[in-house]
Amino acid sequence: MLIIGIAGGTGSGKTTVVRNIVESLPPGEVVLLPLDSYYKDSSHVPMEERQNINFDHPNAFDWDLLTEHVSMLREGKNIEQPTYSYLTSSRLPETVHIEPRKVVIIEGILALCDKDLRDKMDLKVFVDADPDERLIRVIQRDVLERGRTAEAVMERYVRVLKPMHQQFIEPCKRYADLIVPEGGNNRIATEILTMYIKTHLD
Repeated sequence: MLIIGIAGGTGSGKTTVVRNIVESLPPGEVVLLPLDSYYKDSSHVPMEERQNINFDHPNAFDWDLLTEHVSMLREGKNIEQPTYSYLTSSRLPETVHIEPRKVVIIEGILALCDKDLRDKMDLKVFVDADPDERLIRVIQRDVLERGRTAEAVMERYVRVLKPMHQQFIEPCKRYADLIVPEGGNNRIATEILTMYIKTHLD
């Protein structure tokens, strides 16, 4: 089994890199563990207070559960991956049944942040992109997919995303075995990454 961590700022192109890897490998060989699924459950917090949760801070994630799930997959055990609702800022009752596969990808902004989790990874990747490009992608995504105004997205970017990126996400770059510049547009880096995975699996 090959366990890969893929981190990078919001809008850097992580999802595109992951999709390119998955599409280049035989069907059924990859299982994806999105870091977003492992936000701590906030159902016990009053609804009005949930709006103040900083989802870009390491404290927002249930690292113990994610690390335990990675260990279980490595041991050949099935897991029940939690599901999370952005609308209610809480875990949903439903889980996703995940079985071990040859490749496990942990993907998220802070995927390389936690040392215990990093120690379980065979390959650590940081997807890098120009801050202006990331902001444009975040605006496009949040306006189209999440119904926010461009003004609200930019305000949140300046207040939360940018300082959290500088404080927690960017420093994770030093833990990476491979840095992918230009995010999902870097076909060569993605091909090199895929070749490494295929070689390891063979």
